[in-house]
Formats: sequence, C-alpha cells, structure tokens
Amino acid sequence: MRTGAEYLASLKDDREIYLDGERVESVAHHPAFAPIARTMAELFDLAADPAREMTYRAPETGEEANLVFSIPRSREDLTARRRAIETWARHTHGWVGRSPDHVGAFIAAFASSPRSFVTERRDLSAGVLEFHRRVLRESLYVSYAIIPPQVSRATTAHAWEGDFVQAGVVEERPDGIVVRGAQMLATGAAVADEIFISCIKPLTPDDRDFAVGFTIPVSAEGLKLHCRRPYATAGDPYDYPLSARYDETDALVVLDDVFVPWERVFVDRDVPGLRRQFFDTGAHVLGNWQAQIRFAVKLRFLGGLAGKIAAVNGVDRIPGVQEKLGELAGLASLVESAVFAAEYRAAPDGNGMWRPDARAVYGAMGLQAELYPRVLAILRDLAGGGVLQLPASVADLHNPVTRADIDRYVQSPGVEAAERVKLFKLVWDAVGSEFAGRHHQYEMFYAGAPFVAKGYAYRNFGYDDAIADVDAFLSGYTDVPSTNGS
Repeated sequence: MRTGAEYLASLKDDREIYLDGERVESVAHHPAFAPIARTMAELFDLAADPAREMTYRAPETGEEANLVFSIPRSREDLTARRRAIETWARHTHGWVGRSPDHVGAFIAAFASSPRSFVTERRDLSAGVLEFHRRVLRESLYVSYAIIPPQVSRATTAHAWEGDFVQAGVVEERPDGIVVRGAQMLATGAAVADEIFISCIKPLTPDDRDFAVGFTIPVSAEGLKLHCRRPYATAGDPYDYPLSARYDETDALVVLDDVFVPWERVFVDRDVPGLRRQFFDTGAHVLGNWQAQIRFAVKLRFLGGLAGKIAAVNGVDRIPGVQEKLGELAGLASLVESAVFAAEYRAAPDGNGMWRPDARAVYGAMGLQAELYPRVLAILRDLAGGGVLQLPASVADLHNPVTRADIDRYVQSPGVEAAERVKLFKLVWDAVGSEFAGRHHQYEMFYAGAPFVAKGYAYRNFGYDDAIADVDAFLSGYTDVPSTNGS
C-alpha cells in the first residue's frame, strides 16, 4: 500500500503548473499546494493502516489494494466500499470534493465493462483494464477534466472560432494520438498523479474530433495547468482552519500537442462512445454515489457547527432555534438516507458490478444546488454578527493589550474568548471566506447546471410506473358521461 511519504515524493517531477504568472517549482513545498498535498498524504496513510480496514485482496492483481478503487461484485462489496469512502470523508469532514476515491470510482466502473470500449474501428478495452490495475497496484490519485472551456455554452466545439479550443485529436499516429486544446475543471490536478481527460457535455456528430477519453500523467510533456487563486494562503490556520487544510485548487488544463499512446486512450473520436463510457459502464452513478457519501459527511459536520453555535450562544433551548436546527437535521438526513437507500436497492448490472440505485443517488443530487445554500443560510442565521465581530487575526490574541479586551468582551458564559473566537473563525471559513464561496458554487454545480442534475433525477425516477398507478386509479371508479352522450 502506498504511504503518504511515497505519495509526496512522487510529486517531485517536471509538472508544468502556473500560478500568479509564475511557474511553480515544487508543488509539494509551495504554500498554495503543500497543505492539500499533506492532506492527501494523510489519506494514503489512513488507507495503509490495517486498523482502518480500508484494504482488500484485489482479484484483478492478486495484491492488497484500497477498497475505494474496487469493483463491487456483491452487496457486501458495496458496503465495504462505502465504509472506506466514509473513512476518508470523515478525515476531511467532507471538505475535499475530489479526493482520489472520486475518479477512482469512474475508473473501477470503466474496468467492469470492457466491452463498452470496443468499437468496429478499435478495441481499447485492454488499456482500460490495465489502467485500473495500475490504480489498484499504485494507489494512483487521478483527477479529471471533463468539461469544455466556457467559450460558448450555446454551441459546441466544432462551431467555435479558432482550431481546437476544446481538447481534441489533431493527429493520429500508429502508436497513438496527438491532442491539442483545453478542458476544465481539473480540481486537485496540481497534486494528482494523473488526469483523465474527456467530455461529459453532449456533443454533436460534427464534434467527432473532440469526443475523446484518455489518461495522461500530470507531468506529461506539453501539458500545463493554470490554477485559480489559492485560498490556502489566506492566513494563519487558526483564522482559516478549512482553507489552510482543504483547498484543492481548481485548474484549466492546456494540452499543447500532447502525445497519448493507444494504451492510454479509452475513447477515440467516438461521440456515442462518450455516453457508453460514463453511463453504460455505471461509472456515473458509482462516482456520484461516492460524491453523495462525501456530501452527507460534510452536511453532518455543518450540522455540528450549527449545534455548537447555538450552545455557545446559549440559545439551543429556544424553540425557534431548535426549529432551525431541526430543519438542518432534516436536510442532512435526507442525503444520508439517500446514500443508504442507494446501497439497499443496489443490484448487479449485466457485467456483474453492483450499481447503487440510480433513483436514490440522482434524487439527492438533483436537490444539491438548493439544499446546500439553505444549510448555509441556517448557519448564517444562527451565527448572526458573531462571525463579523472577531479579531482581525490570531495576532490579537498574542498581544497583551488587545488580548485583555478580547477576553473581557468577546466571550460567552462558560466559554473563554479564545475558544469562542476559534469557533466563529471556523464558521466564517465555512460560510463567508473565499474558500467558503468556492464551496458554495462548487456544491451548487457539482453535477453540472441544476437543470442537468434534475434531469438525471427525472430520467431515473420511474415516471412511467408512477403515471401507470395514477391511470389505474382513475380507471377504478365510474366515468362521467362523455360530452357526446355516449
């Protein structure tokens, strides 16, 4: 099993990462990336700890591997997988959205359905199976970039001015393809081992050159990452306890004629193949079940914050406050219940992989864009001005002159000023900092635009059966005479 130290050592390569107009020399030591790299290292150490029960004997390799990368072949496998995912999610309290188990779920599902990668033109299944074996053996951290740049949301890549703005194939060689263009939104890619690049946005037949799926090392020649503003450098960890640990740094991936050998190509200029890759294999539902497991842990943490605020402020027995806490509890419980319902109603697909129930997974996912802002609103309501009337930084607690006033005026019954400030700094980092704003946007658009997420819920609800129930009921009692008298 890979250790955290081995993971950190693997980041010492020639990856080309840009931030604030400068190339990052050492991602493992740069203040913008070192904190999340350490967090990822902690996850690998957790998985390697036998006491955590996160490992199993992988049939694909015959070796010990991390359960989060497994193909669930039974209900028991699915349960073990969920528990392993929860172990990682609880360590980050749900604030790391693209930990290695997310894309790892997609790769596992791809490997469960090799026939989905076989076409008349080319059989790419061997590369898919071998990459999954690599993930199992090496505990690879794979990020992904599967959304085109937002050049135009009204048209697709073939209609854009300029050649190959979206990542596409510019040349085919006997041993692989050459790719040019860009994709977003590669969350965590700066500290990942590999990036899976594809397109989940529906394409037209004219977009054939852009209908690709492949993996590439982050250090591949010609691959560049342009990272957004980092939040890990916002200030002291006391003042920004979430930002300082869990900022994943999203990035735009630019490919300047990057060569991809055939053994790394999953989909080759095949528009229908994109859908087979994500949906026929079960990758989309398995990957999003992981996302909802993580989301449920995060909501429980936010619920704990809300309860702590109420207790510290001495208002936790007021009926109106309990009503708000009850609403938050209800919202969090809905997601948690959907996770368990998806597991309970799971069934094997035609390839023998046990898929979480799509209706439960997509039902919760369809409400995520509304549910998360409501949870934040409840937290804001309970916190009130407490998150605004705080010392500028932890330095005010070290200066005896300012500390005396803070101890006297910024405290609660039974709670010293330093502890109250610490709590409300955490609350601010959850609801009001740049890191919090990014997470607000991130959770709202986790599965794409809200209408896309609700579309998944609509298609998997089973409306035909529900309407049939209504029709049966309507036909079960006396009809009103028709207007023509018959």
